[in-house]
Amino acid sequence: MIADFFFVFFSSFAALFLLRKVAKRVGLVDKPNARKLHQGAVPLVGGLAICITLAQFLYYSPTILDDAGLYVFCITILAIIGALDDKFDVSFKLRLAIQALLSVCMMVFAGLELHTLGNMIGFGKIDLGMFGYLVTVLAVIGAINAFNMVDGIDGLLGGLSMVTFGGLGIMLFHDGQQSLAYLCGIIIVAMIPYILLNLGAFGRQRKVFMGDAGSMLIGFTVIWFLLLASQNGNRPPLRPVTALWIIAVPLMDMTAIMIRRIKRGDSPFKPDREHLHHIFQRLGLNSLQTLIAICTIATLLSAVGIYGEIANVPEYVMFWLFILSFLIYFFTLSKVEKYSPPQEAS
Repeated sequence: MIADFFFVFFSSFAALFLLRKVAKRVGLVDKPNARKLHQGAVPLVGGLAICITLAQFLYYSPTILDDAGLYVFCITILAIIGALDDKFDVSFKLRLAIQALLSVCMMVFAGLELHTLGNMIGFGKIDLGMFGYLVTVLAVIGAINAFNMVDGIDGLLGGLSMVTFGGLGIMLFHDGQQSLAYLCGIIIVAMIPYILLNLGAFGRQRKVFMGDAGSMLIGFTVIWFLLLASQNGNRPPLRPVTALWIIAVPLMDMTAIMIRRIKRGDSPFKPDREHLHHIFQRLGLNSLQTLIAICTIATLLSAVGIYGEIANVPEYVMFWLFILSFLIYFFTLSKVEKYSPPQEAS
């Protein structure tokens, strides 16, 4: 196990340093603008490095994950599309179409589909039947874009991803799914070199960003693992409501900001400066304080979900508590925005 962690860590580091040089030559860099206030052109290679590292690990350990080849194929396609989007700004309609197509591949070839929501509402078990395909596609697209939208300050996507995979790993280990839990640990280790470079631990000149390749890969991996855990558990499978808590902050942030955009008459995909990290910064927190605050909130919410799963708190109680948490989140941020209007985005 330790040998695997060392292998993954140094493979990820090596991939990052190699890809940094390639990215600068081909122009795969993020340049400052009205919404992006960093200094200089920063290579967008974090996601590509993680993709290469995971593909390499699964090549040597294919039995650790069912349908590992299909999973690697899917994340490779997402990484390529993400890199092209970072370079050429691909239409969001094309990105959504590819995400939907990959979710269909996941259902058809890996048999991963959301069949039931459990007794989430409180009126009995909700079996999705033929609507399971549609709900699964929406879940995949939602998870991918939740993590894509939350990527806004140094360390945030990496930090929230570690919280998510850490919480998921704990639940999988408790469920008796050691292989998947171990793979969650591998993914966390693969992200550590990116987080170090992203936070400037080796100097600002070596800084890297995750890019859309990474955010899409992370969102897709999360939903893949959640669907796999909900079907293959040795104990009663991971309940769908627990997934909401494990990805609470990215999910709440995406939902809240889309609601605000639609209420203004804007496209839900129009970029702006109204994300949670923007609001914390308008309240006077610096980037590091904002990172710590948001990751702490995410950890606490994930812990609530883990406790609810382990203590077998009724699903409908956990669901309505989640809805209450979201409403508190939404209206609190609305009040903050009222007294601290957002800046216009380009």
